[in-house]
Amino acid sequence: MILNRKVLLAIASLPMMLVATACAPSSEPGSTGNGSGQNVSATGEKVTISGAGATFPAPLFQRWFDAYNRQVNPNTQVSYQSIGSGAGLEQYINGTVDFGASEAPITDSADRLKSFKEKYNYDPIQIPMTGGFLSFSYNLPGVEDQQLRLSRTTYCGIVTGKITRWRDPAIAADNPGLNIPDLPVTFAHRSDGSGTTFVFTNHIQTVCPDWTSGAGTSVDWPVGIGGQGNEGVAASIQQNEGAIGYLSYAYAALNDIDSALIQNKAGTFIAPSPEAAGNALLDDPVPDDFALLVPDPAGKDSYPIVGLTWVMIYRNYEDDAKWQAMRNVFEWSLGPEGKKLTEELLYVPLPEPLVERIKKEFDTVNAK
Repeated sequence: MILNRKVLLAIASLPMMLVATACAPSSEPGSTGNGSGQNVSATGEKVTISGAGATFPAPLFQRWFDAYNRQVNPNTQVSYQSIGSGAGLEQYINGTVDFGASEAPITDSADRLKSFKEKYNYDPIQIPMTGGFLSFSYNLPGVEDQQLRLSRTTYCGIVTGKITRWRDPAIAADNPGLNIPDLPVTFAHRSDGSGTTFVFTNHIQTVCPDWTSGAGTSVDWPVGIGGQGNEGVAASIQQNEGAIGYLSYAYAALNDIDSALIQNKAGTFIAPSPEAAGNALLDDPVPDDFALLVPDPAGKDSYPIVGLTWVMIYRNYEDDAKWQAMRNVFEWSLGPEGKKLTEELLYVPLPEPLVERIKKEFDTVNAK
């Protein structure tokens, strides 16, 4: 991969699994624990915060939460379960975590939004925390990182199953002079409910005229092999020569998996990068509910497969100390120190005007 030394050191320091706390989440958002000493009851005591959801931001969340605990407040401990956006939204709706996380806004799912409002009698609060971008990552012997070019017609042919071998004329036309091995194409995709899949299929549905499976956190794939989480897709690509799949680029970098240059709406073949993804997120205004979707950004320097990751918080918490601790963690993560980690791990930091809007949204939360 083409990464600088600072990025490589940061990625190498990432644990693969997130550390779970000793306390199970309470059935009431923000409620105190059972006297174990791990939940907060007064200033100066330990606060344990639980979250669950998208695998895509898990490496960044781990760095944020660990750094905050070590550098800012050792009495605040955040446990995050990297279980996928769909499962995280269900736990959020059920009230078994203090916050959920998803790459698909809860407002995009009528059923989930209805379930939440019926249980709590108010609208959910969804807060963007970072931007990210998905790569077409591959395992092709002899083809190094960012040598492969994929036009929109070509990658549409791969995901729909119309292109089945790497020596296909369409791939050859995209890559004159590149010696591509004569292997079958194996498309790797998510098998679980996934916000990464939502971002990917939202783009594919927009740009691929022959795509018939729609867009969502889970779809009926016309072709390919499934893997659980970004980790599972990464493993499928690594274990199968001729495999190609969609990954959070942060996971592709973490696992040293090569990624393609892909064609954007303006016709530019563009490499995945935080800068190009950031360009895409500036193409459209962010709506009042923060549910910005950019299925096919128009800018010539914009990377085409991008999305936000949201945390879902409650409007009411039973424990003010817990809510204030959680707010402090989120605001630190969106601030200068958190942004440094965001950039090092190849995610996209949010612009300051959006951060100021988010802080005002935090003011609407009620806690006892």
